[in-house]
Amino acid sequence: MTTATARPSDRRISPVFVGIAAVTAVTGWATWTGFAEQPGVAVFLFVTAAWIVSLCLHEYAHARTALHSGDISVGAKGYLTLNPLKYTHALLSIVLPVVFVIMGGIGLPGGAVFIERGRIRGRWRHSLISAAGPLTNVLFAAVCTAPFWLDALDGVPRDFRLALAFLALLQVTAAILNFLPVPGLDGYGVIEPWLSYNVRRQVEPLAPFGLLIVFALLWIPSVNGVFFDVIDAILRGLGISDLDTYCGFELFRFWQTDEFCSVGS
Repeated sequence: MTTATARPSDRRISPVFVGIAAVTAVTGWATWTGFAEQPGVAVFLFVTAAWIVSLCLHEYAHARTALHSGDISVGAKGYLTLNPLKYTHALLSIVLPVVFVIMGGIGLPGGAVFIERGRIRGRWRHSLISAAGPLTNVLFAAVCTAPFWLDALDGVPRDFRLALAFLALLQVTAAILNFLPVPGLDGYGVIEPWLSYNVRRQVEPLAPFGLLIVFALLWIPSVNGVFFDVIDAILRGLGISDLDTYCGFELFRFWQTDEFCSVGS
């Protein structure tokens, strides 16, 4: 096992994360006020930066829960600084999820903090560590949808409302995909400690391919339809219409235009 000593720098918020949060704040302000000459560019930067912030918080939740469960090595690895460059696979945790947002408007689960599970005792603690990440997405989704289900949209500019709706879509899809009990995803990590050794041993080889299997299934039209029907139902229950999320995605992709959204929202 890795030994680790606590240092103040291990928990100091990274300037990289501060920079990403600053971009979120500035572009959010530009989207709200209409300051940007091209609103779509501001929405693109706002949603992308906010999405990366949520990915960092997702991984931080895993690491922080692991720390309090007994894995003191997470500090020395830089996981408590919210710096995405410290993750085991920055490509899988940050770059790939952003690419999937741009291509398909779906919240790809990131994930790459290495937890030394041997330091942790108790099945409940192992399950909680795995659940902490997607629960952060749930919390983020609650914040994004609050103006809708609180009926507090008076005075909220159209572009900002659409950006929040699309960001909420990303958080809900990320939470649901992460909670799937598929090897390699957090949902499987929640139930894994409760499975027999033989079952875990048989399933273990599938872990590197779990996410690929999920997305391969989502390419099947019938599966894709059911998945997004569930997403739409959840968002409608939170006060967000299909039109809001659709036009939010179209505004996010500023390099293309949809006349329907420009006059219909």
